[in-house]
Amino acid sequence: MQMRKNFLLFFDEILGAVREPLLLLDDELRVVRANRAFYQFFGVDPGETEGEVIYHLGNHQWDIPRLRELFETILPENTEFNDFEVEHTFEAIDFKIMHLNARRICSKTEENQLILLAIEDVTEREYSRRNLDEIVKQRTVELRKSRKNAEDSREIAETALEEIKKLKDQLEVERAYLLEEIKLEFNYDNIIGQSNEIKYVFYKIEQIAATDTTVLVLGETGTGKELVARAIHDLSQRRDRAMVKMNCAALPANLIESELFGHERGAFTGANTKRIGRFELANGTTLFLDEIGELPLELQPKLLQVIESGKFERLGSSHTQNVDVRIIAATNRNLEREVHEGRFRKDLWYRLNIFPITLPALRDRLDDIPLLVKYFVRKIAKRLGKKIDIIPASAMTTLQNYGWPGNVRELENVLERAVINSSGPKLNLFDELKQSPRSATPNVQTLEAVEREHITRVLEQTNWKVSGKNSAAEILGIERSTLRARMRKLNIRKV
Repeated sequence: MQMRKNFLLFFDEILGAVREPLLLLDDELRVVRANRAFYQFFGVDPGETEGEVIYHLGNHQWDIPRLRELFETILPENTEFNDFEVEHTFEAIDFKIMHLNARRICSKTEENQLILLAIEDVTEREYSRRNLDEIVKQRTVELRKSRKNAEDSREIAETALEEIKKLKDQLEVERAYLLEEIKLEFNYDNIIGQSNEIKYVFYKIEQIAATDTTVLVLGETGTGKELVARAIHDLSQRRDRAMVKMNCAALPANLIESELFGHERGAFTGANTKRIGRFELANGTTLFLDEIGELPLELQPKLLQVIESGKFERLGSSHTQNVDVRIIAATNRNLEREVHEGRFRKDLWYRLNIFPITLPALRDRLDDIPLLVKYFVRKIAKRLGKKIDIIPASAMTTLQNYGWPGNVRELENVLERAVINSSGPKLNLFDELKQSPRSATPNVQTLEAVEREHITRVLEQTNWKVSGKNSAAEILGIERSTLRARMRKLNIRKV
């Protein structure tokens, strides 16, 4: 009995001042004592607590399986103290949910066993743990997302690298091509002229440049067909890429197919490396097919297929490639006559002849000769380090009276020889220019005759339908009012 009193006195005087809540229970789990911290923490007084079974306290919130396990554990006979923790959520005085750590310490007296229940507030620790769990979960999600983004970025980077490699290969091919082109010197930098004939060519160029329509440039040798093709390209939406050129008359027939469509290694004897063709090189830009009338008949169906479908295969490959290429073709031949004589496919001619531009011969634009002469003399003299300011009237008359079978190219060659043979500031013509007078030029059609013939042919193809879908105006690329005006001026009537 004295031992029990001593323990109670010790609890009241010493443990009662402890800041953590304490409960002293008897062996029937009834509350014997509680310290001040307990009453303050849970908002109860001694009358509601002492003598009550612990499971009944606080509206039975202490009646939990884990706490029962704590008190109902059979202790070894020689054990006076037992340290046993349990965590539970309790509703405190301020109605906050608290997480407590309960620990029991048993002491045996003569009469019975006393149990000291020490309660530790671990709310902050619990919140910290939960916050840490939340942080870990959030960080895990972020890391997974980062890893996914990294994998996506890696795939994007690999795709980009593959695309860069393709572009690099294409640029290398373009560079090689352009280095070849730089070696060439074009006849002139601009189309020089102010005659009505050349102004009509300017009008046709401006009319068609912004579209992707196939263009057929017609004209005699030396009239500047390539220059017209470059002007169309430079005014088009494809001008950011270099125009690709191929002269169909410059290669043997057995090499033209490889030059146009490319070949795989081993495709034929001598094909030691893969070659990219002009169509693949011109993907996204303009392909100028010069001297199209020289294209071998057996290759014309394949060219027609690419123009119509945008698809082709390299020689020695079964892989079909898609290309987006704008075609400008040029020829000095009469393709309609070539079709009638079986040297050119009719379907290919129809496909190329959507928008023809006919360049006038130099003899049909005499008003432009003085401008061309001054331009070429200045350009050639600068290149040769000479200064020529005087062009005699007699020399200009001679130049205007000549028939110019070689057209502008021949004029430039004549003027270069003249500049070379001029020792002073006055131009001295070296050529006599009597071999091909204008009056002796046979079978020369005027621009009006060529235009009349072309408009009539298109009208016949459309059964003289002037306006609307698939009409002559639509094929020619002009307004119906413009077409009717040209028909009246050229006296074109349905017979």
